[in-house]
Amino acid sequence: MWLDVLDDIARTCAAHDRGDLLHWLRQRRAQLLDPTLRVLVIGEPKQGKSQLVNALVNAPACPVGDGRTTTLPTVVQHAEAPTAALVRTPLPAAGRPAGPAALPAARTPIPIAQVAAEIAGRAPGHPATEALHVEIGLPRGLLGTGLVLVDTPGTDEVDTVRGAVATAALARADTVLVVSDSTRELSVGELNLLLHVVRSHPNVAVVQTKTDLVAHWRTVADRNRQHLASAGIPAPLIPVSALLRLRAAGTDDRALNAESGFPSLIARLVRDHRDKSDRLARTSVTLVAQTVIEQLAAPLRAELSSQDSPERSGPIARLHAAQREVDELRRCTTRWQNTLSDEMASLLSDIEYDLRDRTRTILREVDEAFDRADPLVGWETFQEWLDDTLVEAAEANHQWFAQRCEWVAAQVAGHFTRYGYDLPPQWPVPAPDDALDRLPVLERPTTDRFTVSQKVISGMRGSYGGLLMFGLAMTLAGMPMINPVSIGAGVVFAGKSIRDEGKTLLRRRQATVKTAVQRHVDDFFIRMSKDYRDTARQVQRVVRDHFTGLTEELQEAIVHSFRSAKQAADADAALREQRQVEIQQRMRRLAALYEQAQGLTSARPVSLEPQP
Repeated sequence: MWLDVLDDIARTCAAHDRGDLLHWLRQRRAQLLDPTLRVLVIGEPKQGKSQLVNALVNAPACPVGDGRTTTLPTVVQHAEAPTAALVRTPLPAAGRPAGPAALPAARTPIPIAQVAAEIAGRAPGHPATEALHVEIGLPRGLLGTGLVLVDTPGTDEVDTVRGAVATAALARADTVLVVSDSTRELSVGELNLLLHVVRSHPNVAVVQTKTDLVAHWRTVADRNRQHLASAGIPAPLIPVSALLRLRAAGTDDRALNAESGFPSLIARLVRDHRDKSDRLARTSVTLVAQTVIEQLAAPLRAELSSQDSPERSGPIARLHAAQREVDELRRCTTRWQNTLSDEMASLLSDIEYDLRDRTRTILREVDEAFDRADPLVGWETFQEWLDDTLVEAAEANHQWFAQRCEWVAAQVAGHFTRYGYDLPPQWPVPAPDDALDRLPVLERPTTDRFTVSQKVISGMRGSYGGLLMFGLAMTLAGMPMINPVSIGAGVVFAGKSIRDEGKTLLRRRQATVKTAVQRHVDDFFIRMSKDYRDTARQVQRVVRDHFTGLTEELQEAIVHSFRSAKQAADADAALREQRQVEIQQRMRRLAALYEQAQGLTSARPVSLEPQP
């Protein structure tokens, strides 16, 4: 049954295009079908790993002693006669995973007497393109039952190449023995190593060596069991003494052999070998299923999560971007139209105010001039000055008008900066028609002149009043009405009447001229205002037509982009929906396969429900 589950997992890996996992599963399948039990001995340096292997086989297979340590993995297996060989295994090239067609290994026989020197003395500087290990064959009954022991270098002395070998050996192990001596409790590094191993191997045990050197080794063993339980590591702890085991084997002392603790360790290894095709295989398949299915489900979960967030996909993101461009162009159209309307209204208001201010200044100068001057004197000079002044005011006002029109066009063009069309239309602002040419010439106003006859009449009127007034007064004094005094008073009153009448006629002429000039200037202002309004409307039409055409061009391009993005988004949505259904089917298949694998043992299940 476990073989069927393993084959189903392999077929699932092939369906998911995971050749690496498929190759690993084939190796595990071959390993589980292999009748031998491969026991991997690992641990930190100087913990008694090599001595443990020697004690199990009762032979000096691995180097031990001061200054001697294992630098190459050593495989100890059964042979009819003692043999040894140095095996060189080419490593896959960088970037090319190892496939089922592995490169052949080169075997170099070495004398059995030189095995210890070969293992302990070889420098680790061998080529990084190959892996080295030593194979030793011994005629031992324990090994003849199908037991294979693998001694490894210390975990903190393994370089990159030997690390690859150790990892490969760990992957092919049936039972893993983690060795720690009795001189101290399990370290943090050893606990981390155990946590790593138990995740991928179903049969792990901790061997506490050198019990013969520490009197309180039982206390250390109890503390180590507490550490294992606290870390959640389901591994038994077996205290042993390799020295007592070797001495008992040399003297055939059964009691000393029992005290060494090796009978319990050997019994466990024998039981593991007997249960390899049943309990151990089922537990291994359960862990394999957990490891493989988690690796297969992780990318599916990530892809399904990304499928649930379609706004992050390319077509949907492009659709949203196109929609934002359409909305932004709509807002831009509203903004530039409002800017054009508001700025042109402000322009007309400012231009009319400026023109009005200039004409009022002219009128104030006319009033000040005619408060002192007689319109009858120098009229031609005044008329020429007035025309020149109005022309100058009109030119200055038009220059400012043209500058403001260009500024308004630039303000409107500023709304198209993000599209790269921030240049206003190039056109000359038309000058208003010359209002002076269309105004009637300011003629000299008709004013009354102070003629001689009017002066005589005014003088006679004034002299008569003075003569009569003073003559009557003199008659009361007994003097005749006409006398020198009354005649003198008549002369004085006649002169005053003439002067007063002249001043009245002058003020009347000045008022008449001021009124005529003001009417002429008002006509000039009205004509100029009308021309500026017509020109402003013409400018507004030019700017409006230019940017309306530009807006239509941009809108056509953006709408075309939006339609393309919409079609791509619809196609992407259909593909995503189809892919979601496919992923959910695969997740359900993985969940069913996982449940089937969990049914092989009572291992704690891992949540692997297909995502909606």
